[in-house]
Order: sequence, then C-alpha cells, then structure tokens
Amino acid sequence: MTITYHSDSDIADDALMEDIIAIDQTVASGFYPIGKLEAHVSNVRHKAISIFVFRDNKLLLQKRADKKYHSGGLWANTVCSHPRWNEASAECASRRLTEELGWTIPLRHFGQIDYAAQVGELFENEQVQCYFGYAGSEIDTIPFNPNEVSAIEWLSVTEIVERIKHKPELFTEWFKIYMSKHRTMIIDLLS
Repeated sequence: MTITYHSDSDIADDALMEDIIAIDQTVASGFYPIGKLEAHVSNVRHKAISIFVFRDNKLLLQKRADKKYHSGGLWANTVCSHPRWNEASAECASRRLTEELGWTIPLRHFGQIDYAAQVGELFENEQVQCYFGYAGSEIDTIPFNPNEVSAIEWLSVTEIVERIKHKPELFTEWFKIYMSKHRTMIIDLLS
C-alpha cells in the first residue's frame, strides 16, 4: 500500500514524522510510541484530542488544508490532533489550538470519545480526549495557519446537522461520528 502526501507544509509534515501514543494493554505501560502515519495505515489504536470552541451558540469549524495527508479539504470541529509521545492531552490541545488557529483561550476537558472508522486506505482508531472553550468578541479575526486550515466558519449545531445531512462528503468521518453519536454531549456545552 502506498500513501502519498504533500511535502510543502510546515507543521503538517513535521507533525506527521512525530511519534504519537499507541494504546496496547499487552505492554507493561499500556502505551508505546508509534509514527502518526504508521498508526493510521496499520489501524493501531492511539490517543487523540478534539477541541470545540463556541461563540454566541455557534461552533467554530475548520476546513482542513487540502494538502493534509488525511482528510484534506474536509470540514471538522475546531481542532483535531494527536498528543506527541510523552505529551499530556491538555498540553497537546493548547499547543494545537495555537499552531492551527493562532490564538489561545482557556480549554476545559469534557469527556472521552472512542471510535474507529476507515477513511480510504487509512484507519481512524482513536481514543479522543475532548476539550471545549468559549471565544469572546475579542476574537474578531482568526489568523489561522494555511498549512493546517483553509477556511473557518461559525455554525449552530442545527446548521451543522443540516449541512452534514445534505453534503456528508464535505465533512471528516470523525466529525460526522461526533455529530451523529455524541451530539447531545456537544449541545450540553452550550448551556
């Protein structure tokens, strides 16, 4: 199997070469380092993070940069990533929010989502720690990193559900799973 990806992206390709955290209860610690691409090609269970940032009862979505090796050009929640080997999930969430969107806000952990899905020749086999935050009016512009993100949009949950219903091919598999199986957990963050 051949997986190709573009090499003209700064953070995206650097991150691809990093080791992330594989989950394996047969090893003493329960974890071991694995390359990000290897984890997705070999269907190895691993840790991930997802961030949901809200403002005025709307969720900030990002359209992943076209050149990303995985699900490029598709819409997803605010940020999705993987902790580096020996990096705490909360540290990863703060780091990736800054790297992808260019700003920081306080983030709070709100739960874990476990899922598996095949995406072309790649596999999602994730244990996701979920974080949320609220952006105020002080964040008028978002200086997103074009190597990571090609567009952003604030949408209500109702608008998101309608778009996924009519154009599911425009969204990442994980975001469709979040909005179909875990929507109530996300909606609860708005109250």
